[in-house]
Amino acid sequence: MATQDIIDTLAGIAPGSVLDGIRARRLQARENAQKSYLSLFEPIDASDFSLVERAAVAAFVTGLHGESPVATFYREKLAASSGGAALLEAIDAEIARGRTSGPYGSFPAGPLSAENTAGLIYRVSAASKSVLGTRLVAALEHAHLLVFRPRDAASADMKALLAAGWSATGIVTFSQLVAFLSFQVRVVSGLRTLAAAST
Repeated sequence: MATQDIIDTLAGIAPGSVLDGIRARRLQARENAQKSYLSLFEPIDASDFSLVERAAVAAFVTGLHGESPVATFYREKLAASSGGAALLEAIDAEIARGRTSGPYGSFPAGPLSAENTAGLIYRVSAASKSVLGTRLVAALEHAHLLVFRPRDAASADMKALLAAGWSATGIVTFSQLVAFLSFQVRVVSGLRTLAAAST
C-alpha cells in the first residue's frame, strides 16, 4: 500500500479535487517532495541523527514559522516519539523565545551591505539546556541561524555542531531537514491559500 502523500495530507487535498489535479501536473516534483520526507523522517539509518532529534528539530523549525497544520503535525510527531514527550515542553518554550521575523544578518563589505539588518541572535535558555542535551541545544541554535540568518552562517557554526557531538554526515542530513521543512511549510501554506480562494 502506498504511503499517503504528506503535503497532500497537511494541505487537506482530497483525491480528485482541483488541487489534486494541479499537483498531478507536476508529478515529479510531487514524488520528489514525498521521497525527501520519507528519507528524512523514515530513514533506513538514523544513527547520525536520531528519530527523536529529527522530530524535535522539525517541531522547533515549523513552530518558528507560526501556527499551522505543519507545526501541529511535527509537535504530534515529537510527542509520539520515544522520549519525545519529555522534550515537547522545552521545545515549545524555545519556539516562544526564538520567534522573530527575517531573514536578517550581514553581508560581506560591499554594495549589499546597505541591506544589512540586525535581529535576534538566538541562544537556548539555561532552563532548557538540561532537558534538551548538548546535541539538541547546538541543533536548535543552528536551525534558528539557518531559518532567520542564513547569510551569517560560517565555518565556526559547523564547528559548534561538531563540538556538540554531531558527525559530518549528521550535519548534512540536519541541514537538508531544515531546508526541506522551510520548503514544506511554504508549499502547504500556498496550497491551503489556493484551496480557500477556490471555495
